Amino acid sequence: MVWVPTGEFTMGWDGEDGRPDERPAHRVHVDGFWIDQTEVTNAQFRAFVDATGYVTTAERPVDWEEMIKQVPPGTPKPSDEVLQPGSLVFTPTDHAVDLNDYSQWWTWTIGASWRHPSGPGSSIEGMDDYPVVQVSWEDAEAYAKWAGKSLPTEAQWERAARFDHDGERYIWGGELTPGGKQMANIWQGHFPYQNDASDGYAGLAPVKSFPPSALGLYDMAGNAWEWTADKYRPDTYARQAEIAGGACCQNPTGPSDSFDPRNPYAKVTRVQKGGSFLCNASYCSSYRPSAKMASSPDTGLSHVGFRCIVITGQHDAAH
Repeated sequence: MVWVPTGEFTMGWDGEDGRPDERPAHRVHVDGFWIDQTEVTNAQFRAFVDATGYVTTAERPVDWEEMIKQVPPGTPKPSDEVLQPGSLVFTPTDHAVDLNDYSQWWTWTIGASWRHPSGPGSSIEGMDDYPVVQVSWEDAEAYAKWAGKSLPTEAQWERAARFDHDGERYIWGGELTPGGKQMANIWQGHFPYQNDASDGYAGLAPVKSFPPSALGLYDMAGNAWEWTADKYRPDTYARQAEIAGGACCQNPTGPSDSFDPRNPYAKVTRVQKGGSFLCNASYCSSYRPSAKMASSPDTGLSHVGFRCIVITGQHDAAH
């Protein structure tokens, strides 16, 4: 793990590319903490499963009574053949599509799980040092508790990512590819149908494949989105700034309630940070540290993983 010193930073982004939920940029104070140097890997997650017998969300029987609470009223129950354990898998299209319709490239895939991230027939054999994906927020939370750790708040995550590059567009500075150097595993080309993989990877990359941040952290931009502890609201930063009243916001832990207009029927959604190998300038540019996405806590995807933290004084206990 890497130590993130106590300090202040500018959370959010008012500049170009920034979306409404990244505004306003505002000062935040975060107490020091330890953070995993890399995203949790397949090998690390396997150790947890082997030790506990834990069954991930994607591997459990589907509970229609729970699922119906998160879909539009009147949605008919799918057939039992469809209501089987699985998860969402990215499937590239073969042509340009409406980028507002993510159903064009996400496919519910029976049998997809952390062991089979692209569905039946796929495997993580030989991929111990790749980030674990197809894990829900509930799975990440369970791993963190087992490891004596926790998921970072959004503020803690952004503080760690931005260290030594406060107020800049990317965690390494102002240019996406300084001197032509690829700094993160992201999508090059035309999303979601043509990826020239000029960074060397068309999908996930092993951890530590790209340069570390100023703190020595890997893949805080790109590769896999990372779950955080915070609930999602599009106006979280605006609320934080208002509560602080121009002063520095102290150790924010996110809103007590949740609402995501992109997923209005979900009771709760949780913040994801860092972007993934699917992020492209024409689509989301979410490899910027202020950018975020959100998903319901029981959802796994083929580009979402996590890393953990330990608060001051608990590092030895976690090891």
